[in-house]
Amino acid sequence: MTPLLPALQDLSGPSGPVAAASREAVRFGGLSLTYAQLAASSDALAARIAGAGRVAVWATPTAETVVAVVAALRAGVPAVPVNPMTGERELAHIVADSGPAIVLAGAGDVLPAALAGLERLDVDTAADSPAAGFTEPSPEAPALIVYTSGTTGPPKGAILPRRAIAASLDALEDAWQWTGDDVLVHALPLFHVHGLILGVLGPLRRGGAVRHLGRFSVDGVAAELLSGGTMLFGVPTMYHRLAEALAGPAGFPGLTKALAGARLLVSGSAALPVHDHERIAAATGRRVIERYGMTETLMNTGVRADGEARPGTVGPPLRGVALRLVEEDGSVLDEPSVIGEIQVRGPNLFTGYLNRPDATAAALTEDGWFRTGDMATLDADGYVRIVGRKATDLIKSGGYKIGAGEIENALLDHPGVLEAAVTGEPDPDLGERIVAWVVPAGPGSLPSAQELADHVAGLLAPHKRPRAVHFLDALPRNDLGKIMKRSLSR
Repeated sequence: MTPLLPALQDLSGPSGPVAAASREAVRFGGLSLTYAQLAASSDALAARIAGAGRVAVWATPTAETVVAVVAALRAGVPAVPVNPMTGERELAHIVADSGPAIVLAGAGDVLPAALAGLERLDVDTAADSPAAGFTEPSPEAPALIVYTSGTTGPPKGAILPRRAIAASLDALEDAWQWTGDDVLVHALPLFHVHGLILGVLGPLRRGGAVRHLGRFSVDGVAAELLSGGTMLFGVPTMYHRLAEALAGPAGFPGLTKALAGARLLVSGSAALPVHDHERIAAATGRRVIERYGMTETLMNTGVRADGEARPGTVGPPLRGVALRLVEEDGSVLDEPSVIGEIQVRGPNLFTGYLNRPDATAAALTEDGWFRTGDMATLDADGYVRIVGRKATDLIKSGGYKIGAGEIENALLDHPGVLEAAVTGEPDPDLGERIVAWVVPAGPGSLPSAQELADHVAGLLAPHKRPRAVHFLDALPRNDLGKIMKRSLSR
């Protein structure tokens, strides 16, 4: 059976391939682990947790988290990554729902009371162990249980089988020409799909390297890309800050060279505004590409490395993924540019929500299509354009279906707008009216509400203009930089 992490097989034994064993696997600041060191430390931990039902991983952005997750995968024990910033009530729910027997953490980590009842094992990145010879579990065996953000109730644990992780990472290998020679740079959290599965397990499955910045910084990105990094993963907030640095009065010559020299710049977890796409491309000559995925589906679409980097799109479906758009009545849409809900099917799907057969049944159609709740259109050549979430980003106003994303991009084209979010609110005449939430570019450049409404109407259409504009100091965001629109209300 093909192992999930083939590059880590048998490297801790005396017969392991020397070249592969001595190759860098992960780097966090001054701490670097070769494949042999990662295999040795994770196998030592795997031997201690073998047979446990589930383990929680205190998922700090450190090498200890990588060792803990790899150890769980090697031992065939499902791991539950825990966001260290999770509040007390939510953390108590996750622990009670997932029922881990053990919590894995760094020796210096201070754990909250909600984890006090679990056996604690400290992760030692310098531990050594003879080759343990773990048996590779079934492809359907659960690898990770990742909890959703819980925007519509308590977080649900999505059970991700080994099959889904392998299928998704191999589809990205095909789309992005991802090889063992690539060195991935990122600063993403390690408790979710983007940072952990794509950003850590992706390089390890290929036999490449990951360099984690610990904390995002423009200087850190530039330094790692200039010293051998070939790929950069980020969220729109990070790319916005890179665009701001490139456009600053002093400029960032090192950053320009770094981004221009990278093989691949990838943004995900939310839509990257077209304005930032264009600013980065103008400064570096390189296009950022986007992909689209969810906790329950891992990756669904992605702009190919050899394809067209088209701002505002997340590319065509990945290899092995079937994708369709459906109307509210369930009928399948086959016309380009018509908004519908995305449904997907393929080996990348989760097996269900832990302890929630009702939620699992509601998320899947009878023939196995996953209802994403995301609205999109399809270009004639199969590129997907995400409109937004069905619940928060699809606005039905005056008989029109309007996507919040295109209005947000139009607002960002105004020089007086730094950030923007668009929502709908009930209106007795229109059904819903369009509301804009704007962070001004500066105290001296505050545009009027009418000016912004006219700006949008001129770029798009009169029925897409905001009927109300609220000015804020900052937009509410979660740990991945996504705007929390449910928090926007007056």
